[in-house]
Amino acid sequence: MSQLPFDPIEEAQRQWVAHGWDDAAPGMAAVTSIVRAHQILMARVEETLRPHDLTFARYELLQLLAFTKTGSLPLSRIGARLQVHPASVTNAVDRCEQRGLVRRMPHATDRRTTLAEITDPGRELVSKATDSLNREVFTSLGLDEAAMGELTGVLKHFRQAHGDFS
Repeated sequence: MSQLPFDPIEEAQRQWVAHGWDDAAPGMAAVTSIVRAHQILMARVEETLRPHDLTFARYELLQLLAFTKTGSLPLSRIGARLQVHPASVTNAVDRCEQRGLVRRMPHATDRRTTLAEITDPGRELVSKATDSLNREVFTSLGLDEAAMGELTGVLKHFRQAHGDFS
């Protein structure tokens, strides 16, 4: 994709105002900016994870499991923690299980509950993928630490206001 010589979101905001939608113009610019930033970030993340043969969803699953004390969680808790639909959890676990990165285990005390448990190869892969993401994405956003803190704070306030967490 070629770089434009102007900011198309700024131009869209100008057009919104020109068409009499002054009160909606800042919100349209904010939403469009967030959507575009998401596209840019996800492209960088996916490009970084591609050599590890991981999608972001599978990476998040592996990292979540790696962060737990036992290396395992019930599938329902994975969905809640990652804020994704149960079908997405099932898909990610299926794909990781096929590659030997996780295994399904019965819960020790609740026969209705299935756990996903990270394997040693899963731990190794998520560690390598995290090193890549830290190096190629998370430490090179083009924002200084203060700006990243401010952005994170603004988005946290937005997420909380829309019921993402209490």
